[in-house]
Amino acid sequence: MKQNVIVSVIVPAHNEEKYVERCIRSIKRAADAFGGGVEIIVVCNRCTDRTAELAEANGARVVYNGDRCIAKVRNAGIAAARGKYIMTIDCDNRMTSGTIREVCGMLRSGRYIGGGAPIRFERYSLPLRLNDLICRIGFRITGLYSGIFWAEKKTLEAVGGFPDKRAMEDVMLAKKLKSYGRQQGKKYGCLRRNVLINSTRKYDDLGDWLYFRLMFTNAGAMLKAASGRTEELDSLFDRLFYDYNDNKNNGSP
Repeated sequence: MKQNVIVSVIVPAHNEEKYVERCIRSIKRAADAFGGGVEIIVVCNRCTDRTAELAEANGARVVYNGDRCIAKVRNAGIAAARGKYIMTIDCDNRMTSGTIREVCGMLRSGRYIGGGAPIRFERYSLPLRLNDLICRIGFRITGLYSGIFWAEKKTLEAVGGFPDKRAMEDVMLAKKLKSYGRQQGKKYGCLRRNVLINSTRKYDDLGDWLYFRLMFTNAGAMLKAASGRTEELDSLFDRLFYDYNDNKNNGSP
């Protein structure tokens, strides 16, 4: 961490002692393959476990944040970053070894404003293959790749970082980067040789048909949210994302 920092990798974490070392190891492998200065910033969000201790023991810099909003957690890491290039990855996920090198190559080419990465599950089953197919089709149609976000720090500052939303903040950031890129004559891109290895822990705990079941059982909440009444959907997101690590053994999201 003493060397000149070129890349800052932001890792938001809420009680992630089970996964934080695995995530950091994947970033370190990618940093070794890149060969430049890389800092890992773990943003500990309301952690009550050993996440911070394990992160520091594995060479990460720890930033503390108490917001109940993933966008604000990520933005806290971006604000603390010292690198020219920013990457974000969730703590239960992993990156492949060539990720940082490919990201920097694309940004240095001058053709890209930023981008995302293809997503691959760490294991597969029929419902997970269907989820994978839906994601691939959606990304291909919209071009709004997410997973691992990457851009120059000055670009993220120019667009205001992740929008202050409790959900879908990743899609909204992709839209903002894509629009800003058009103004700069640059494209919003996607990695071609590397992927995000997506954790299946929610499926492991709650079943592989989880998201299909949620879409069916919460159709009413989604329709209400479309008309501006978001209370029920916000409650669902609380249980499924913000409180998951606290309540994952209660049987259902």
